[in-house]
Amino acid sequence: MAHRPGLQFLHTPGPTHIPDRVQNAMHQKAVDFASPDFMDLAVSCFDDLKPLFGTEGEVFIYTSSGHGAWEAAFVNLFEPGDVVLIPETGRFSRVWGEMAEALGLEMETIPNDWRHAIDPGAVETILRNDTEHRIRGVLVVHTETATGVTSDMQAIRRAIHAAGHPALFVVDAIASWLTTELPIDAWGVDVAIAASQKGLMLPPGLSFAAVGDKALAAAKECKTFREYWSWNARLGVEQYRRFCGTAPEQHIFGLREAIDILGEEGLDNVFHRHRRLAAAVQLAVEAWSRGGALEVNAVRPEERADSITAIRTTEGLDAEDIRRVAREVFDVACGGGLADLAGKVFRIGHMGDLNDPMVLGALGGIEAALGYLDIAHQSGLADAASHLAETAPHLIEPADKRQYV
Repeated sequence: MAHRPGLQFLHTPGPTHIPDRVQNAMHQKAVDFASPDFMDLAVSCFDDLKPLFGTEGEVFIYTSSGHGAWEAAFVNLFEPGDVVLIPETGRFSRVWGEMAEALGLEMETIPNDWRHAIDPGAVETILRNDTEHRIRGVLVVHTETATGVTSDMQAIRRAIHAAGHPALFVVDAIASWLTTELPIDAWGVDVAIAASQKGLMLPPGLSFAAVGDKALAAAKECKTFREYWSWNARLGVEQYRRFCGTAPEQHIFGLREAIDILGEEGLDNVFHRHRRLAAAVQLAVEAWSRGGALEVNAVRPEERADSITAIRTTEGLDAEDIRRVAREVFDVACGGGLADLAGKVFRIGHMGDLNDPMVLGALGGIEAALGYLDIAHQSGLADAASHLAETAPHLIEPADKRQYV
C-alpha cells in the first residue's frame, strides 16, 4: 500500500481515537501481575472506575468485548426459563435478545422502528400486566450504536417503579458511558455494562459491569453455572481472582492513564464537550439534508445521541458509497449501516478523545465526499463552526470585537 500523508480521521463508533498518553502508558514491559506494585495499580483502577459509573457498588473488569459483559449479566442474574424484557432499539438490542434466548431465557420485546427511543409507557404497561412477576429483568440499550438514538433511562426507571415491579434494571451503556450522563446509583440502575473502546479512549479488549447491591444479592441466589464470568468468584480474597487469571497488564496500564485524563478534564466537562460536538455534527447533517438525499436517522432532536450520529440516505443511494469515498479519498473513517440499516445508513462517531478541529475536519472530509459523488446537499461546515464558536469554553479573555467591525 502506498504511503498516504497525514492522518486518517477515525470517526467510527468504536474503536475511537486513543490519546498518545494512553498509548505511551501501555507501551511497557510485562511485569509480575502478582507483585504488590501492579496489584496496587489495578486496585486503584477498580476503585476509581466507581465514580465514572456514579456508583458505590462493585465494578468488574473482563478481558473481553462488550458482549462478554452482556453474558456476565445474564449468567449472574438469571436462570434458564426466566423471562427478560428487552425493548428493541436497533441491532444491538436485537443481538442482546438473541444471546438471552441462546442461554435459555425467554425474551419479550417492544417493537421499534429504529428511529425512536424506547417508550417508557409501553414498558410500564407490560410490567403492570405481568401480575405474576415472571419478568425478572428489564434490559435496555441506553444509546443504540446502530441507530444513534438515546433513550431516557430515568423515565424507564420511573416506569418500573410506577408499575410496582421488582424486575432488575440492566443498562447497556457501551455507546453512552463517559459521553452521556448515567449516574447509576442516583438513577436506580442495578447493572450498567460498558466497554473500553469508546468513551474510555482505550483499545478494544476490556468490558465492565458496574453492579449495585440489589443485583449482587440476586447473583448470590442465582444457580446458573458460571466460572469466568462469576461476580461472586471475582470478589474472592485472592487478588488474582479479580481477573480470573492473568491480568491484561497493558490494558490496565492504559486504563490507569485514561482514568487520570478523565479526572483532569472533569466528568461534567467531558459530558459538556460531547454535547457540543454532537450538536455541531447534527447541525452539519441537517444542512446536508436540505438537498433531499440525507437525513438524521433519529427523528426527535432530543433523542439524538451525544456519541454517534446515524445518517440515512434516500432510496437508491447506497450509504456505503459515501463511506468508501470518505475513507479512501478523504481519509475520514465512518461507520456503516448494520442489519436492517445496511446500505441505508452511515454513522459518524463523535466520542472519546476528540476536539473541535478534529470534528470539523471529519465533517469537511465527509462533505467533500458528498461533492465528489454529486450528492445533493447544502454545506453544513459554517453551521457547525458557528455553533462551536458560540459554545466554546472561555479559556481566554474575549477580544474587544469592535476592532473587527
